[in-house]
Amino acid sequence: MLTKKQHDLLVLIHDRLSETGVSPSFEEMKESLNLASKSGVHRLITALEERGFIRRLANRARALEVIKMPDTGGETRRVNSNNVVNLASTRMPPSKPKLLPANDVIEIPLHGRIAAGLPIEAIEHQETLAVPAALLAGGEHYALEVSGDSMVEAGILDGDYALIRKTEHVREGDIIVALVDDAEATLKYFRREGAMVRLDPANRNYEAQRYVPHRVRVQGRLSGILRRY
Repeated sequence: MLTKKQHDLLVLIHDRLSETGVSPSFEEMKESLNLASKSGVHRLITALEERGFIRRLANRARALEVIKMPDTGGETRRVNSNNVVNLASTRMPPSKPKLLPANDVIEIPLHGRIAAGLPIEAIEHQETLAVPAALLAGGEHYALEVSGDSMVEAGILDGDYALIRKTEHVREGDIIVALVDDAEATLKYFRREGAMVRLDPANRNYEAQRYVPHRVRVQGRLSGILRRY
């Protein structure tokens, strides 16, 4: 049997994952459970882990996997193995439980340079980039080096590294990587204009690019920017 606090925390994590794909932060857990400090959250998580309800995942800051949930009546049920609570990045194989530092870094593919101005030819994967885990949300990511100045008004500068979450599903106004004619990639705001796809820059000196939908394939959505000085 779980204590009430343990049960409430497990339900909170499971429900938030089901709704958003992202776990509540330790601060949100603390507030939701009316705990005095985050150390209480750590104790509850450790207890759930020891009883086999959750497990921590390696090389990710505060990443947890929900293994089973209690049913009414005291029984337990298994949870699908991809039901992963991840505050930082993609799911990794489980390892021996341990507390992980908040400054973990993750190696993600670095695919080359991408135009933040006019489209340029997409470059195949050549190396990897070490990225702080806190900059990445759930899902699979890769990085692109920005070339050009057409996204400067969105705070994206020439030489920045754009951190891209792989997805084909984007919303109006998202900053995306668009592959045009399966040959050229560009970083732009995604818009729809009637039957056309419009790729908008964030620089008043550049004009929007308009394409029929079959010419444009979404390669991912911007999730963060990494800048080196």
